[in-house]
Amino acid sequence: MFKGFPEGKVSQTPVPAPFFTELLPAIDHLGELKLTAYIFWRLERMEGVFRFLRRADIVEDSRFMQGLGETSPLAETALDEALDLAVKRGTLLLATLELEEGTESFYFLNSPKGRAALKAIQRGEWRPSGSPETPFEVSESPNIFRLYEEHIGPLTPLIAEALGEAEDDYPARWIEDAFRIAVENNKRSWSYISAILRRWQEGGRDEQNRQDTEKARRKYVEGEFSDFIEH
Repeated sequence: MFKGFPEGKVSQTPVPAPFFTELLPAIDHLGELKLTAYIFWRLERMEGVFRFLRRADIVEDSRFMQGLGETSPLAETALDEALDLAVKRGTLLLATLELEEGTESFYFLNSPKGRAALKAIQRGEWRPSGSPETPFEVSESPNIFRLYEEHIGPLTPLIAEALGEAEDDYPARWIEDAFRIAVENNKRSWSYISAILRRWQEGGRDEQNRQDTEKARRKYVEGEFSDFIEH
């Protein structure tokens, strides 16, 4: 019997609301449901911009595997079925890479970060890292999520969604330059950065913008973007 949740402070695992409103009513396979809940918990306890799990990572968790089958072969069969269902449903994103050790599959949560990781891999913007724990890394071009965390602050679900949409809408170079303008002018807010990107998209980005002269930077501080700046 479960003894109940302990008293005092207990670590929490955030679960996106769409899990309860969209996924939970649709999932009719116990193994897939267990796997989905497990993925939320496991990825939350990992570090790095791009978080993923491999099949072997899950198999190594004996306590979780015991809940999938009475024997190891039965549990692994149930795991494979659950992984396949979760990928087909769109809960997980699957990337298969050719590494020196052979072909390996990586499972990402279908979140803004997970989609960004899959797009980078599909564009070939990755390379082997030589690390058994994280056998690949994306290109050195800064990822929008990493830029935000490094220059503005911790991500929230709403901000992560907005960043994912921006990465789909704007070239990577524009995003990097918009962050740079914000940092150089000490105007560290997503509202300010997104306003710059919208202006470039609506009005075009000419060579003067790309050169980013002092005059160009000043107009973001003193001109139409001043409403987005905290003085």
